[in-house]
Amino acid sequence: MDFRVTRVYMVRHGRAAAGWNVDPDPGLDDLGRSQSLAVASKLSALGPLPVMSSPLLRCQQTAFPLATAWKQDVVIEPLVGEIPSPPEYTLENRVDWLREAMAGTWTQVAERSGAHYLDYRNAIAERIAAITADTVVFSHFIAINAAIGVATENDAMVIASLDNCSVTTFEITNGKLVLIESGNEADTLIR
Repeated sequence: MDFRVTRVYMVRHGRAAAGWNVDPDPGLDDLGRSQSLAVASKLSALGPLPVMSSPLLRCQQTAFPLATAWKQDVVIEPLVGEIPSPPEYTLENRVDWLREAMAGTWTQVAERSGAHYLDYRNAIAERIAAITADTVVFSHFIAINAAIGVATENDAMVIASLDNCSVTTFEITNGKLVLIESGNEADTLIR
């Protein structure tokens, strides 16, 4: 029986130049760019490894220094993207929905806003668990928490208050996702 162990390092993007209720796809601000360089330096000795990113600009810009150092292309993976807000919420008020959702469980969010939120959570965990080579994945606060929740069988939407550019490490053995280490925490505000 094959017991191959794969490590996946999920990195939360650097600080964005605008909040979730101001710009649907902001890049990084100056601090975020500095954070992306620091996390590239921190992870550089692990590779070169494949690099995967959410399609959103802040994740791609965070991935860029590490991918460049390793001479790797960044694979864009929508399944590790940002949680979508319900369509009835405008850009300006979707942060209100997110704050309420973050205070509860995935089951509660699905009951209030639709079962597709459970599908979102499960799809992230399934995509990470399907990775077969050590990989660095640049993603989002909620997406990484979704993977942590599936790995630890915890239905809370927010389990760890992950800081920008924190690194959460998982092992995958025969398709099973195991949390090895949660990323650094901070008093993270959804901007």
